[in-house]
Amino acid sequence: MTTTMVITQPQPVMYSRDSDQWGSGICDFCDNLPECCFGYWCHWCFACMKTKEYGECLCLPLLDMCGIVPPITLSMRVSMRNRYGIKGNICDDCLMATCCRLCVWCQMSREMRERANQVTLVGARVV
Repeated sequence: MTTTMVITQPQPVMYSRDSDQWGSGICDFCDNLPECCFGYWCHWCFACMKTKEYGECLCLPLLDMCGIVPPITLSMRVSMRNRYGIKGNICDDCLMATCCRLCVWCQMSREMRERANQVTLVGARVV
């Protein structure tokens, strides 16, 4: 008689109370008027700061200066949708990034602030 022992590790489960929609509309400037004014008057500084806050290279938005469709704004919006589980499609992202670049950066900034999760360690020991 052989005994088989099966050991399974518990898998982490993350429950999200956040919606699968953007937390604010593309034109909700009044949600944070000082931030949107900063984004309007000093767009490149604002975009670089938000990119760094998101965890990407600080100077990445400067690549948006070339071309009609801003590739970094577009890729940041798509990445944010994927990270936060926001429904949408690449066509809408491309249209928004091309026609409303400043509004898109302000919306992404509001979204990062709303969805910032604090990490709580339960049962952790300090050594």
